[in-house]
Amino acid sequence: MVMVAVGVYARLMKHAAALACLAVDPAILLIVVGVLMFLLTFCGCIGSLRENICLLQTFSLCLTIVFLLQLAAGILGFVFSDKARGKVSEIINNAIVHYRDDLDLQNLIDFGQKKFSCCGGNSYKDWSQNMYFNCSEDNPSRERCSVPYSCCLPTPNQAVINTMCGQGMQALDYLEASKVIYTNGCIDKLVNWIHSNLFLLGGVALGLAIPQLVGILLSQILVNQIKDQIKLQLYNQQHRADPWY
Repeated sequence: MVMVAVGVYARLMKHAAALACLAVDPAILLIVVGVLMFLLTFCGCIGSLRENICLLQTFSLCLTIVFLLQLAAGILGFVFSDKARGKVSEIINNAIVHYRDDLDLQNLIDFGQKKFSCCGGNSYKDWSQNMYFNCSEDNPSRERCSVPYSCCLPTPNQAVINTMCGQGMQALDYLEASKVIYTNGCIDKLVNWIHSNLFLLGGVALGLAIPQLVGILLSQILVNQIKDQIKLQLYNQQHRADPWY
């Protein structure tokens, strides 16, 4: 319910243009996932409390489908890694275009660039795709041919953040720009981070899979127990109705 509430709030309050840069609207995703989680857990909870075979089997089937979809997504992402990389690149470039359209999106990009010590998608010159940072002569923006401050190399003991440190950086070559800003793109940095944290990601995937498998197993055990109880009750009723019993 919290996920649904957050999704509805985000959908009503956020600008559609800013959210359009992402592959899937996160607000819609939160609402859909929240509703599905509510229905799924409702089937499991009520089904176990009321010993309802139909609800329990629905719960088990849905959990199985979710598990198989996650497994398929992981396998496809590994097999078609080049296409996945291209999709990530497209998302990042669209986010760069809409950088100034939404404050939360702007903060997210700044956080990512600081976290991974990178700038842009493939390089710092990708920021020319943004209308404010574009290097064209007819661009009246004061940020023309610049990059966001989150691209700048950290300065020790800096009391006040210099938000104009990326001024004119796109006009410089890689060697000169690398003295002031990060010149490597975030896509390569993200791929390197994934490769260096495969065990962590595997642990997270395993942590998601184990509860699902346990839920499937326990629901099937409970269904079998209920069926055995029904058979036993029918057997007892038949023998009570038998005058020779």
